[in-house]
Amino acid sequence: MKLKDRVAVVTGGGSGIGAASAIAFAAEGARVMVVDLDETGAKRTVEAIEKGGGRAIALYGDVTTAAANQAMVERAMTLWSRLDIVFANAGVPQWKTAVEDVDEELFDKIMAVNVKGVFLAAKYALPVMKKARRGVFLVTASTAAIRPRPGGQVYAMSKGAVVTFTKGLALEAAPYGVRVVALAPVATFTPMLATFMNKREVDEESLAAYIATVPLGRLNQPEDLARTAVFLASDDAAMITGSCVEVDGGRCI
Repeated sequence: MKLKDRVAVVTGGGSGIGAASAIAFAAEGARVMVVDLDETGAKRTVEAIEKGGGRAIALYGDVTTAAANQAMVERAMTLWSRLDIVFANAGVPQWKTAVEDVDEELFDKIMAVNVKGVFLAAKYALPVMKKARRGVFLVTASTAAIRPRPGGQVYAMSKGAVVTFTKGLALEAAPYGVRVVALAPVATFTPMLATFMNKREVDEESLAAYIATVPLGRLNQPEDLARTAVFLASDDAAMITGSCVEVDGGRCI
């Protein structure tokens, strides 16, 4: 098992990429804390982990608050006395909107979840990892940070910010043996997919148009990101830090 006896915290773990990654971490031997605003979703992920013989707990948490981020780190340390992996995955999308029509409330929400949430997770998790002189801090970025689509400029900004933040954190954490890596998925079959397509529900025409932009001819499944996250969190990726790993079927070429 690649992650035997390690402790992982996954934000946004109640669905999509977060849920798949939490399940994959547990399957590789990690004890997992599943954090989400959707407590029911978090508990559902935990049930799936336990059904597979893994160990996990669910924790309600709003990643935009310092209290929630501090609590998840402290709870992990209280329960398991270590913290090896944090996957700052929680995020929100943007409807296709011209910049002049983006109101400040939307801007603030996207930046609060997608950027501040990552900052706060790092603020409370990295000191623990630095002290232990081990750990991996993963961030969900996006291909939007590299190759934005029209009308998603604020979302792209938020993901570009966390890619740069990843590089800065990696330099800071490296002397302590801690790695920091971002993952940049292309559109993925998660609850946010319809929003990226500017639809209430995914339809065949929009899906075909999105798939046509991906050289490998399909979109991501959450498990594509989960397998990448397991690799990056494991010792197999011991020399990878500060990178933004594109999981995009060639979209950013």
